[in-house]
Amino acid sequence: MNEREKSDSVIVAMTPVNKAEHSAAEPEERRTGTEGNAGQQSTRRAQDRESVSQALSRVRKVAKERKKERFTALFHHLDVSMLRTAFFALKKDAAPGVDGVTWEAYEADLDSRIEDLHSRLHRGAYRAQPARRRFIPKPDGRQRPLAVVALEDKIVQRATAAVLGAIYEEEFLGFSYGFRPKRSQHDALDALMVGIAGTRVSFVLDADIRSFFNEVSQEWLVCFVEHRIGDPRIVRLIQKWLKAGVLEDGEQVVSEKGTGQGSVISPLLANVYLHYVFDLWADRWRRRTAKGNMVMVRYADDIVVGFERETDARLFLEEMRERLREFSLTLHPEKTRLIEFGRHAATNRAKRGLGKPETFNFLGFTLICGKSRRGRFLLKRKTRRDRMRAKLQEIKETLLRQRHQPIPKQGDWLRQVVTGFFAYHAVPTNGSAIGAFRYRVITFWHAALRRRSQKDRVSWPRVKKLADEWLPMPRILHPWPSERFAVKHPRWEPDARIGLVRFCAGGAQK
Repeated sequence: MNEREKSDSVIVAMTPVNKAEHSAAEPEERRTGTEGNAGQQSTRRAQDRESVSQALSRVRKVAKERKKERFTALFHHLDVSMLRTAFFALKKDAAPGVDGVTWEAYEADLDSRIEDLHSRLHRGAYRAQPARRRFIPKPDGRQRPLAVVALEDKIVQRATAAVLGAIYEEEFLGFSYGFRPKRSQHDALDALMVGIAGTRVSFVLDADIRSFFNEVSQEWLVCFVEHRIGDPRIVRLIQKWLKAGVLEDGEQVVSEKGTGQGSVISPLLANVYLHYVFDLWADRWRRRTAKGNMVMVRYADDIVVGFERETDARLFLEEMRERLREFSLTLHPEKTRLIEFGRHAATNRAKRGLGKPETFNFLGFTLICGKSRRGRFLLKRKTRRDRMRAKLQEIKETLLRQRHQPIPKQGDWLRQVVTGFFAYHAVPTNGSAIGAFRYRVITFWHAALRRRSQKDRVSWPRVKKLADEWLPMPRILHPWPSERFAVKHPRWEPDARIGLVRFCAGGAQK
């Protein structure tokens, strides 16, 4: 029996029979709930996921075996099963687009809606709708524009991204971490920290591309996609989304730049663009031009490159500016810095009469050259001050608005917030920051409770007792970067010149 027959037999065995007789071993009292094919929709969803998984596995296998060929027949993968699976992968509470349709409303008549969408898609009647512009605050006080896409556009984009992702996951390089499956922000941080701590890095280039998602050249993007995608219907789909534009003050604004940050397909297209603009070029530069060691990590448009030699760093930065300019991109002058950083940075700066090595930010943390208790070099991470300050201000304002709610309700909400903060920031060497975060939350809670009434004098010991009851204690939840990196990447690249160090510089190659 092959694998497909085994999976089919499992599905058949798990499907309830409509008129099956009750077993004699069952009690006389009937079970509560539905009878017959209970959970039929769940069964269909499971079958859809299996079908989609098998189809994507075949696409990925071909992409891995035929690196130079273009895929000329992909559109048939956007079938009913793929669209339904894409729908259930969307966030249920996401804001609606210009169509005003919510996830719950669409699900009420899902089968007919998906069938209609599939029909329109394959006969060429599908039209992309403009996105609704929405702004969210950034930690520095500015506004980040987001594109809120219509629900059916999200479904088709999700399905298309799944098909294209199966191909490009075999193309993307190891040091690319942003918006990729099984590659989190902590994986990127682990790779960077292991690379800096484990090799001869003396300088770090912290590069940020200015307004990347708004400045991407759509013409170049389509050219890059066509390197691997030869199906004109898939290419036309991407062009429809790029040309749909955004709705501002009731008017549709269409631009020849940008990918619509916030849309489902945008992260994949951004990775495709930077794969050809930066990743391939930087990897070739490292192998052919660099005189010393290099480590690289890219998460979306945030790029960190470590160098052994300063001459390599300055030459790379100069040529990187020229490379990006060729493809309509520029480096942010204030957020892009070349600093002396690494194992010997403190010693070298002390010899020249300079202070401590500078720090840089990456993925919500500030990276610091420090020492362990034994006096050895230790790369430390601390939560960025501006990020923590913004989060605490948000909590303070919410507590003041909710101060008249019952204490259990407030405590339950605070527990979720603090638990979520710890889940990301509770990394080694960041214990003092998460402890300070919890303490500040308690003080805000105390102040909010005292403002419930002029006669309300909630004591600090009582608030401390409430905090111990509702809030998690600060403790480190993540392992050391070297430990987790070694588990996920137990071997180095076959053609590595210096083993694990060179592997870390390039990430997990396939």
